[in-house]
Amino acid sequence: MYRLYLFDFDYTLVNSEQGILGCFHRTIDAWHLPPVTDDTIRKTIGLPMEQAVEIITGIHDAADIDRFIDDYRKDADIHMTPGTHFFPDTLPTLRALRKAGARIGIISTKTRSRIEEKFVADNCTDVIDLIIGCEDVHAMKPSPEGIEQAIARLGMEKADVLYTGDSLVDAGAAKNAGVAFAAVTTGTTPASAFEDVPHVKIMKSLTELIAPAEDAIC
Repeated sequence: MYRLYLFDFDYTLVNSEQGILGCFHRTIDAWHLPPVTDDTIRKTIGLPMEQAVEIITGIHDAADIDRFIDDYRKDADIHMTPGTHFFPDTLPTLRALRKAGARIGIISTKTRSRIEEKFVADNCTDVIDLIIGCEDVHAMKPSPEGIEQAIARLGMEKADVLYTGDSLVDAGAAKNAGVAFAAVTTGTTPASAFEDVPHVKIMKSLTELIAPAEDAIC
């Protein structure tokens, strides 16, 4: 049992595909850009927004990327939270961890305000202690900045911390921060990809944090 459980957001706590895919497709259409596949967009979920836009659209000019993101966010203000859904095991797991005395935090490349919006919409702000989004750090994951900021703000030791995420970027952030990492395969990264990176657990479901599955890959 750890004292502080930190989580990525997209594909770790929530399935935000509906919201992200829709916002990208509508913004791409509005910009009269060539259409892209859902798979192309899916593979960028969790990356910094500037990087995702460049990969998806082929736009390389920084000013144009910023303008695209501004238009995307206007669409996201309407559609993102309704198109974002907690995985069935997310809230029960977070509540069980809190009941056991753990603190809960989120470290994400998504904006803190957007993450907060989801917890407010679902009336479950009581399950988290801290959210650190892209506007709260100078360097995005795999930089350890967000994780280290959470540890400092909540007065924890690194040995007391577990960071859980669905991508190799998350694994890198945990490694760079010097904290334990648990992978969850609810995103686009397969279990096999995590086998060669430092981890304490590779999970099919967050419930394995509180009741490890017999067939969990560790």
